[in-house]
Amino acid sequence: MIKRILILMLIVWSTQSAFGQSFQEDLVTAAIERTNHQVRYDGAYVSIKYPGGDVPENTGVCTDVVIRSYRAIGTDLQKLVHEDMSSNFAAYPSKRIWGLSSTDRNIDHRRVPNLQTFFTRQGQKLPVTSNNSDYAAGDLVTWMLPGNLPHIGIVTDRINSVTGNPLISHNIGRGPELSDMLFDYQITGHYRYVPE
Repeated sequence: MIKRILILMLIVWSTQSAFGQSFQEDLVTAAIERTNHQVRYDGAYVSIKYPGGDVPENTGVCTDVVIRSYRAIGTDLQKLVHEDMSSNFAAYPSKRIWGLSSTDRNIDHRRVPNLQTFFTRQGQKLPVTSNNSDYAAGDLVTWMLPGNLPHIGIVTDRINSVTGNPLISHNIGRGPELSDMLFDYQITGHYRYVPE
């Protein structure tokens, strides 16, 4: 009986591991595909539908690379972030940073500090290290850019053969791109989010 239970537990664990790996591979494919789009960097506030809303496809910021990559494989961060914020508003930095007293489905998911909170609450918060092998394809990394500007990107399976660093899919102002920038700025967070 115990042997049968252990075998069943092993099957469940391996299925979950395979799903998580497959999801992260799909996320990386979607993140790399985002770099084929011509997007003008524009963080202007825009009213969008809910759920499944998006700013015009030819505009966007760093968070939109993440949002659109997840959405391409069936995960709507706009809806998920809004639902979690609605139930746990005090856990998010919206009041402290922006002086808000309620959620805003148009912009909440497009703000790096809110995504950091969501990924911490609903995913895995991983160690920040200076070892490039600690950053797996499909992980999310946040940075603080000069001028106190938060930034986010997706770790891909593409590696710079010289530095050994994984390339990051992100938009730092020139539209979605792949670049070796993992250690160019102060890393403020390292996350993994595979939805249930």
